[in-house]
Amino acid sequence: MSVGLLGLLDDVTALAKVAAASIDDVAGQAAKAGLKAAGAVIDDAAVTPNYVTGFTADRELPIVARIAWGSVRNKLLILLPAALALSLLAPWIITPLLALGGLYLCFEGAEKVYGALFPHAAHDLEHAGETPAEAGDPAALEAERVAGAIQTDFILSAEIMTIALAALPQLGFVEQAVALALVGLGITLLVYGAVALIVKADDLGLLLARGARSGIGRAAGRFILVAMPWVMQALSIIGTAAMIWVGGGIVLHGLASFGLAAPEHWIEDMAHASALALPALGGLVAELVTILGDGIFGLAIGALLIPVVGRLVLPAVRRLRKRFGRT
Repeated sequence: MSVGLLGLLDDVTALAKVAAASIDDVAGQAAKAGLKAAGAVIDDAAVTPNYVTGFTADRELPIVARIAWGSVRNKLLILLPAALALSLLAPWIITPLLALGGLYLCFEGAEKVYGALFPHAAHDLEHAGETPAEAGDPAALEAERVAGAIQTDFILSAEIMTIALAALPQLGFVEQAVALALVGLGITLLVYGAVALIVKADDLGLLLARGARSGIGRAAGRFILVAMPWVMQALSIIGTAAMIWVGGGIVLHGLASFGLAAPEHWIEDMAHASALALPALGGLVAELVTILGDGIFGLAIGALLIPVVGRLVLPAVRRLRKRFGRT
């Protein structure tokens, strides 16, 4: 009896070790998949604070919380089942969807660059075919703003989940589901936790600047107030650059999988030649050249998409929304 019990305990221990190793593997794969989605993640963190602009301080965190909850619903209730179904039933479609997501990232990044260089033209292009909205009560404006943020989050979340799914081909179905859920929840907590800190940083700085008991505390508050606009600007620039780089790399890889490998090979050849020219920094130089090449390609593709999306796609989407809203 005792021997049998000891054998059973040994089996349980072995199973626990296997399970722990599996959990570690899934967590590690989820972390790697999350890093693959860096461009969309940084953009999500850079975009979301704009949705609380114009509201009173007491409504900022509730708005962020509503958007975060909408993001969780997007990822876990809609995109996770869809991603798993595609992986199980139509894995061939993942690469085309990833390429489309890469095109979207290239367009978004290029549009931000265009908006920084030509703000008036970018505004006219973005709002082509759009009728001015009438001012409403604060509750209606908040609901509209939250709904718009969740729609934007859905697009970015779809790209994040697709990138993550493409980075998890070697896992089984259950492990893949757990890893994708970890990616979705982890990224949501990371992004909206950072957003909450960002939107309340000014309030913290003002509180310290006015009410801190020590000179160091008041100086820290003034520093936060001065630094936050620069932090937001830096975050926006980093997010834009990351979108263009990641999007360009995704599109290049997609083209190669469709038989158009020349652009990707050109960048690889340039990276290899740069590494040979500077052997002391070979790996670093090759990586930088690859990033630069992907970014230039992504910016060029995005620039070509700006008039197409602004003049054709966005007006068509708005017309469909109006028609759907009336029925």
